[in-house]
Amino acid sequence: MKYTPQLLVLGLLLISISCSKKNIDELQPTKGNVTESVYASGIIKAEDQYTVFSTVNGILQKINVIPGQSIVQGQLLFQIESDKAALNTENTRLAYQLSQEGNRYIQDKISEMENKVQVTKDKLALDLSVYNRNKNIKQYNIISEVEYERVELVYKNSKSNYEAALRQLSQLRAQLKNDQNRNNVNLKINEKAESDFSIKSAFSGELFDVLVKEGALITPQIPLAIIGKKNAYLLELDVDENDMARVILGQKLVVTLDSYKGKVFDATVDKIYPIMDVRSRTFKIEAHFDNPPTKLYPNLTAEANIIIQTKKNVLTIPKSYLINDEYVLVNKDEKRKVKIGLSDYQNAEIMEGLQAGETIYKPK
Repeated sequence: MKYTPQLLVLGLLLISISCSKKNIDELQPTKGNVTESVYASGIIKAEDQYTVFSTVNGILQKINVIPGQSIVQGQLLFQIESDKAALNTENTRLAYQLSQEGNRYIQDKISEMENKVQVTKDKLALDLSVYNRNKNIKQYNIISEVEYERVELVYKNSKSNYEAALRQLSQLRAQLKNDQNRNNVNLKINEKAESDFSIKSAFSGELFDVLVKEGALITPQIPLAIIGKKNAYLLELDVDENDMARVILGQKLVVTLDSYKGKVFDATVDKIYPIMDVRSRTFKIEAHFDNPPTKLYPNLTAEANIIIQTKKNVLTIPKSYLINDEYVLVNKDEKRKVKIGLSDYQNAEIMEGLQAGETIYKPK
């Protein structure tokens, strides 16, 4: 049979493919490093990032800021229509002023009562002196029993009048204090209610976004803006409940960002929230970059592998060569049981059942 050049080339190509397939489907264990890690995903957030909400309902009259602007604590961000609240405050202020005039009347009554207390106190002192003197001479029968009882009754009446005057004075002072406090509190409540229509920044930082427009109806459920520290960012990540027990503070992370494809960044776990989100069945953790990227923005997506432990220079094979995580193929079709140690997403440590130099085969 005569072979044409085309058939010869085709035959060599088939031999080459057969050899390549054979090499791919069989290998020998190698020494290498295996790192056990836990997967986490989340976003980039600014330090102290928070969403601004209103505590009142109303029409948004004015927006005083723009995205990207630097913000100082207490700066006015939004003004909500507050005509009704202003009228309520003015009405309360007028009531407070009227109450001050009423309090001056009570103050005059207190002055009168203080004089009455002094008068009754002086009379009590005099009647007590007469009573004590008659009490001392009564034993000598110098004073009759009737006269003694009259003197004693006068003393007791004076004591009762003095105590009643003290109670009345105390009640007037308490009334004055209560009226002043009540009216002062009412005024402060209305002033605070009016101030709620002027929404201010709780912290200094950067205004990342304004989420509403002037003229919109605002409720406490509508987010208005997002604020956070300027040029200070952290990773907010979610960890599955099945992996959370192995995560501790101080562990290192290897982080990838869609915005920096092909690059890997190191970070450290520095906060763990001790409660599970029952909807996603995950725990929230925070981490900071050891050397952050040159430019970051809030809400960038991030993926991370939290390093649990690493073993160096151990016998490893690709995980794709394992059968049910406990067998490998030797002599092409013979199953042998092996003991697996650490494993990552690509390789597994072989602790028992296989030696360096032995050939294993990829299962079909």
